[in-house]
Amino acid sequence: MPTKSKFLKRLLILRYKYISEKNFIFLLSLVIGLLSGIVSVTIKNITFTIEAIFEKGIILSQNSIYFILPIIGLFLVYLFVKYVSKKPSGHAIPSILYSLSKRDGILEKKNIYLPLITAPLTAGFGGSVGLLGPAILSASAISSNLGQFLHINRKTRSLLIGCAAAGAIASIFKSPIAAIIFAIEVFSLDLTFASLLPLLIASVSSVITSYFFLGDSVLFDFNVSEKFLIKDTLFYIILGIGTGIASVYFSKIYFGITSIFNKLKSAKHKLIIGGLAIGTMLFFIPPLYGEGFGFINNLMLGNDIEALGNTPFDEHLDNIWIVIGLLFGITIFKAIAMTTTFAAGGTGGIIIPTLVMGSALGNVVAKVINNCGLGFTVSEANFTLIGMAGLIAGVLHAPLTAIFLIAEITGGYELFVPLMITASMSFIINKNGLDHTIYTKELIEKGALLTQDKDKNVLILMKLDSVIEQDFIQLHPEMTLGEMLKNGVSKSSRNLFPVTDSNGGFVGIILLDDIRTVMFDQSLYKSTTVETFMHQAPEYIIYEQDSMQDVMRKFQDSQAWNLPVIKDNKYYGFVSKSKLLTAYRRELINFTS
Repeated sequence: MPTKSKFLKRLLILRYKYISEKNFIFLLSLVIGLLSGIVSVTIKNITFTIEAIFEKGIILSQNSIYFILPIIGLFLVYLFVKYVSKKPSGHAIPSILYSLSKRDGILEKKNIYLPLITAPLTAGFGGSVGLLGPAILSASAISSNLGQFLHINRKTRSLLIGCAAAGAIASIFKSPIAAIIFAIEVFSLDLTFASLLPLLIASVSSVITSYFFLGDSVLFDFNVSEKFLIKDTLFYIILGIGTGIASVYFSKIYFGITSIFNKLKSAKHKLIIGGLAIGTMLFFIPPLYGEGFGFINNLMLGNDIEALGNTPFDEHLDNIWIVIGLLFGITIFKAIAMTTTFAAGGTGGIIIPTLVMGSALGNVVAKVINNCGLGFTVSEANFTLIGMAGLIAGVLHAPLTAIFLIAEITGGYELFVPLMITASMSFIINKNGLDHTIYTKELIEKGALLTQDKDKNVLILMKLDSVIEQDFIQLHPEMTLGEMLKNGVSKSSRNLFPVTDSNGGFVGIILLDDIRTVMFDQSLYKSTTVETFMHQAPEYIIYEQDSMQDVMRKFQDSQAWNLPVIKDNKYYGFVSKSKLLTAYRRELINFTS
């Protein structure tokens, strides 16, 4: 036995002997939190280093350079994917959600290092994306592969992936509570004490790791100084409606631009067209560059001119309506720039761009209220904060995450009431406008999305192959009754026989009850054939397209006890209701225990 296998075997023996399952999960969540923190710090530092190189060279003071930087970054990502990784890492959160539902929480090892390279190259060179999604993917891949190495079961592996996601968010934003809620809302983790405590341990250890490497620096250097006033309630409702509409726009722009770029077959064409489009947008709207944390901070501190940067409209910035127009332009074009970056081959996340867009919209609403001439005055800083929460709630369908994230990162717990008003309004509008999010659309279409519905989750986690039975003797339409009895009935322990043609195509079934009254009548042995007795199945299971939800529905509608499975237009086997329900019950016990 190889040395590595011997070491692992001894390690597992010691673990089973001295550490209980519960304590082992707590220990792993601590380790994963530390690793998630390191991943987040690493990806941030690499990106900031790239950005600092340009800043020190005074390159970014020249708007013309914006044309070329995004293309350089996307080209480097293209070269890396083509010659090193051979395959892009894919969008972070959807990849994780798919692995949880259809791959038993298994993520490829390449997802550990790919995001740490491609995301900084994309964002550092001006791609209008965030780093949180790639950090979550890298940390989750570490967690998944560590779980496989230690022979951890699927359910625990899924929990630890949630711990990795929570750890990454807690590290970047220093917001452990929001991180836990994100894992529960977005990953649909079961909210029990058994799952809550590991998430808490991972979040806290990741925050501590972030403090160790980065000190007490925070992303948003702002504390709420203006309290919520009841007279502003209507304006927060208006902001909620605005962010709800904006979140629908955000999602539709994402789907629309992605669809357009998918029609381009060449990755080079996507790169060139996308790079030029991003460069043009950055030339006119510099705040679209990179993640945009500086833009948010300047808005919250009231530094509108610094937030906007150098634009072709600098001479007119003494007019507040020009400023409002430029900020609204950022609201419109942030979604376009982000999606174009993705579609052109870049890597990144959507959460931070969503915050940027929300902050701009919230600030615009406040400025319009303050300058409309009706005598109303609201806090622009507070509206900037709450605009971020509103857009996050709508885009991610995660209102609780939005509320606690903004409250934690700014110390804005005094704004809980307006946060709840705006986030809930935005969520309701988006939920009614769209049944899915950017994360979930493709997964819903595949029937691979885990939700808070346990019954549905169990069916998603079940695999069709596990309930297909193939020990049936096949008959052919031209076989005589005698041949059927000799070569089929007498050799089978089943009372069901599939009938197939010469090419393996399914043409019907025969039940033992169909021939019971004539099976001893020897005068019919040569004069009648299988075709005489066969009949059509009440329903068919199509292997390539039917999900387990479809299979369960077909059994319910047909009232059958056995249904044939068709694969590649040929007979493949049968699924029995008894085996299906037994497998369902077993999976339900595993899922809820």
